[in-house]
Amino acid sequence: MKNKIFLTLFVLIFLSCPSKPEIPDENIETEQAAANTHTITFAAVGDNLFHVSLIRSAQMADGTYDFSSLYTEIKPIIQKADLAFINQETVMAGTSFGYSGYPTFNSPQILAHNLVDAGFDIMNLANNHAMDMGRNGLYATLDFIDTIPELTVIGARKSGESARIISKNNITLGFLSYTFSLNGIALPSDNPNLVSMIDRPVMTSEMNALRPLCDFLIVSIHWGAEYLLEPDNFQRDMARFIAEHDVDLIIGHHPHVLQRMEMINLPDGRKTLCYFSLGNFASHQRERERIIGGMIVLTFTKTVGQDSTGQEHTVLSIDDAGMLPVITHYDRRFENTKIYPFYSYTQETMNDHGLLNFERGLSFEFFFGVLNRLNTKIYMHNPLQ
Repeated sequence: MKNKIFLTLFVLIFLSCPSKPEIPDENIETEQAAANTHTITFAAVGDNLFHVSLIRSAQMADGTYDFSSLYTEIKPIIQKADLAFINQETVMAGTSFGYSGYPTFNSPQILAHNLVDAGFDIMNLANNHAMDMGRNGLYATLDFIDTIPELTVIGARKSGESARIISKNNITLGFLSYTFSLNGIALPSDNPNLVSMIDRPVMTSEMNALRPLCDFLIVSIHWGAEYLLEPDNFQRDMARFIAEHDVDLIIGHHPHVLQRMEMINLPDGRKTLCYFSLGNFASHQRERERIIGGMIVLTFTKTVGQDSTGQEHTVLSIDDAGMLPVITHYDRRFENTKIYPFYSYTQETMNDHGLLNFERGLSFEFFFGVLNRLNTKIYMHNPLQ
């Protein structure tokens, strides 16, 4: 089994406190100097959820759509990551299906190009809205995304395997994705694997098959109860089950609010980093808990060297793991929607938030209270500079 080392995650809310430096061992320094170290910087965000008002606000004078302005404030950070993940909560089936919001969503296809331009590489489609436009709507979405080579889809496929392996910088990342629900819509009887569902025997088989083929194994999972601020029993139990299959990172989404991080420690010393919910990335939801989301930022590190006997020795670690909070802003007309990194969001901008049409309790004090319970390093600056 590969030697896996996870750095300790410190609970930091407003400022990061420097840790006591370790005294280097001369022999270790010599070995590290001869070693070959590779890294992937990785970012992941939660639900990209397009209500009708958000779609309308992006319509141009000629009737076309452009969502690029939504991501302009956060784009410089995403583009700095070697790989970036997003849970795309809505299908993009094309004009023939009609654009729609809650409860059955269909978003303009230009959105996929806007996401690539913003810096995203990996798009999850295993969520409860994957079948909103039926089999043909999901097929149309997959066919369209197939024309965009920069995007890798996980969680849904017309045929073939559900696992995806991405290799970059001499590191291989394995991805699997599952959802708890399709909102009561059945998968087609002749294509029951169109969307990856939470099913323990299937998950066990897939995780066990993918684990030997990658350096790091990542599971994206759509789960939990909407708007619940703490993970429920099902999430905690499922996280433990996934961790027991030697998964390195769990990316959770669906509750539309932020939930805490947990480092799951197994008896044999293995560890799994689990973010139960990253909340919303983009949406026009109208509650203060739902306009603050999180971006996971971390580094996958692989160091290959030789031990004292001359045998090749590989050390894998997840370093600098933390969360960059983000705020989805829309004005009082439900226009000018933008996603801001928390550190650049101002009181002046907040004073024009459309949420103030519905409630008065919007404040930085509230946001800090949310961040205070997340059990992870909080970045109050651009962590990828």
